[in-house]
Amino acid sequence: MKIASVAIFTLVALPVFLTSCKKEGCTDETANNYSSKAKIDDGSCTYTVSSTSNYTIPTTYTFTDVNGNNTVDYSGQTERLNQLSEIIELVESGKTGAINSQDLLDMYVNTGGNGNNNFSFSSSKQLKDKTFAPDQSFVETLLQNAATASLSYNQTAQSGQAGVLTTGTKSYLIDENGMDVAEVIEKVIMGSVFMNQALNVYFGAEKMNVNNTTAVDPTAGKYYTTMQHHWDESFGYFGVSTTFPSTLPTSFWGKYCNSQNTSLNSNADMMNNYLKGRAAIGANVLLDRDAAIEAIRKEWEDISANQALTYLNLAITSFGTDNAKYFHVLSEAYGFCYNLRYSPEGTRRLNNTEHTALMSLFSTNFWDMTVGDINSIKAVLTAKY
Repeated sequence: MKIASVAIFTLVALPVFLTSCKKEGCTDETANNYSSKAKIDDGSCTYTVSSTSNYTIPTTYTFTDVNGNNTVDYSGQTERLNQLSEIIELVESGKTGAINSQDLLDMYVNTGGNGNNNFSFSSSKQLKDKTFAPDQSFVETLLQNAATASLSYNQTAQSGQAGVLTTGTKSYLIDENGMDVAEVIEKVIMGSVFMNQALNVYFGAEKMNVNNTTAVDPTAGKYYTTMQHHWDESFGYFGVSTTFPSTLPTSFWGKYCNSQNTSLNSNADMMNNYLKGRAAIGANVLLDRDAAIEAIRKEWEDISANQALTYLNLAITSFGTDNAKYFHVLSEAYGFCYNLRYSPEGTRRLNNTEHTALMSLFSTNFWDMTVGDINSIKAVLTAKY
């Protein structure tokens, strides 16, 4: 990413007879390149200018140009969030009847612009082409697995046997390995599409080092610059309203951000940085934009890790006493642990090797897992978060 900085140079004329062997360099402790070893200031100090005094940060995600035209558009992201909602709705219907795997695959790729008549709306967008490429086949396998599990909707799930488990008024479709298929599909798409696109793609150099001077196409109502639009698309994948956290979401990342708010202050942290970064782009203060990106990336990772810990603790509580709840929350914990792989390498706490080791602690068959296994997963997370 480009960093905005201003270099200030001070020219100091020294008589020739005053030269000595003392080390020259930057002696100003407030400078970027301050050297504690320097005894003589050689005028090389550089300073980074970062100030919100040059622009106003709004309290809601509302941005306009000088003529009052709306410059925010993340409609494509909203459509993909709605697509996932309806995919999960169909998967959950597998608790009471068999579902067709092709229907789920058609929805994932959005066949015909309406999921082959499985969506309640039309859209030119799809989830598959925005999925982290190495995970596309994994998502398709999960969708097919859900359809297979639904064939046993009239069975009670047990090790090696898909079926349904019930606790109170809630029922869950569980595959033969103890996975709540709806939860795993939802969480993996939340990570491989929403989180990855927001943090790696739209906050990446290719999307951020772009035009920020002219509107894309005012005649077509596109009053935003390319950089502004990319920022908005990242915000769209976060999935909250423009008035968040005054208005709280009920699904996807916004829901879990709010779930972790008490311990992380995540609602204000996420929204304030999304507002600050967008306002900074409008003022072309790219240093502030970059600081907001780093803060959002770290906070999003914290949300996923801490939500995983929340579900792991719930799994321990229900272990051996409530199978329905146990496999439901363990599946959610699996999904949030899996999603840590989408944290950008520059800020992530678990490297690829460590993440692979973390996921290996989940047994292929959840029915085989013990409280000790769950505590081992918790130990890895608590050591990093």
